[in-house]
Amino acid sequence: MPASSLTPDAIRQIIKEGPGPKTALLGARASARKIAEAMAALANAHGGLVILGATKARKVPGVGDPDVARELMASAALLPSPPLILPLPQLIELDGKTVCVSQVPAGLPHVYSVRGQYLVRSGRETRPLMPHELRILLLNRGEASFEAQTPHGATLEALDPDRVRAYIHLLKRPPDEDPNDLLLSRGCLAETDKGLRPTMAGLLLFGKHPQRWLRSAEITGVRYAGPAMSDDFIREDIQGALPDQIRQAEAFVNANMRRGMRIRGFEREEVPEYPISVVREAIVNAVAHRDYSIRGDNIRILMFSDRMEVYSPGRLPGHVTLDNIVEERYSRNEAIVQVLSEMGFIERLGYGIDRMIRVCEEEGLPPPEFTETSAGFKVTIHSGAEALVGAGPPANLYAHLQLNPRQEKALAFLQKNRRITNREYQTLCPDASPETLRRDLADLVDKGLILKIGQKRATFYILK
Repeated sequence: MPASSLTPDAIRQIIKEGPGPKTALLGARASARKIAEAMAALANAHGGLVILGATKARKVPGVGDPDVARELMASAALLPSPPLILPLPQLIELDGKTVCVSQVPAGLPHVYSVRGQYLVRSGRETRPLMPHELRILLLNRGEASFEAQTPHGATLEALDPDRVRAYIHLLKRPPDEDPNDLLLSRGCLAETDKGLRPTMAGLLLFGKHPQRWLRSAEITGVRYAGPAMSDDFIREDIQGALPDQIRQAEAFVNANMRRGMRIRGFEREEVPEYPISVVREAIVNAVAHRDYSIRGDNIRILMFSDRMEVYSPGRLPGHVTLDNIVEERYSRNEAIVQVLSEMGFIERLGYGIDRMIRVCEEEGLPPPEFTETSAGFKVTIHSGAEALVGAGPPANLYAHLQLNPRQEKALAFLQKNRRITNREYQTLCPDASPETLRRDLADLVDKGLILKIGQKRATFYILK
């Protein structure tokens, strides 16, 4: 909240709402240490306000001596380690009572403790950070970097020289430049007491077998037939170096999304279910900004009949929140982001979120939805298939594919019913043999028009 927004009406409303994740209410007799703990807890979260002279019961007894209260708040900010550099506390008059308000900005650069205790604001309370929470916070604040770690046992032999050469060629570096010097400058190598060793970033970007060093560094792609998870799905587990994962994940979505026709002017054009640029941006962001320190979880791309979800482990980093995600920029993995940028996958200035929203608007789709879970971040892209696929196929839609009348019947049935089984196809075409119908469906799969879901008697087909 900007300082200009700290009006009596705004503070009165905040007190009325009571303590919360961004608000700590303290009585006038609170000690400097108690105030410092509230400030450090907010600083270790997403910032907020400490209001002295208001109680958790939302009463406003006020402070006795406003000048003493302001001095107490200012001195309390210096108790955490490292000291908090905050705006000067403000005195606010509320119905004849004075409260002292200290604002803790979001995105402060350190992790703060009070007398050796690390605290965080959680719900209505201030509580100690759990060990795993402290580790993640240290990584996010840049006081420790997971991508800069050198895994035990990893040597230069773990890097793929062909990948390194291709990267050097892409950058058009002098032919006599030492590749190790370049990788060292990019944070992909580190100097240790045992000589040069690959960092986690180097292994993920250029490793021969990155999953040997970080098993969870992979992407799982799943295509479901309906709007919810079910037993009928297509799955692909994508591994390898990060650039390859990005390409394979995009190919998975591209191969499993539906396509339809849309009329623009007097011309009919094929339109994919999801804008390709939006899909690419969501995948690249997930790979570039996920929290690789979280073990046992990976990036997931879940495709449903009405939407696609891209989930990455790790909540939003640094000072980025759901409220400012469009405007603010922060890189959790600076080395990975720089190399992927130089490879042409992303812009380092990072205007991808803006672009995703704009493209969806241009395509007549709802904007992407951004959600934080308890341990991750999810982007939801809504399908445009409903607007592209009518109750029946347009005239001559499949003429260029040279389909037989039976196949055209199958596609018309799919347009209306969304799925077809072998038995339903036999009912549509009772004069054809089961083997002929099987070949018809296999041909439609090969032509990229339908997807086969399930096996044996549970098999059915859906439009791509």
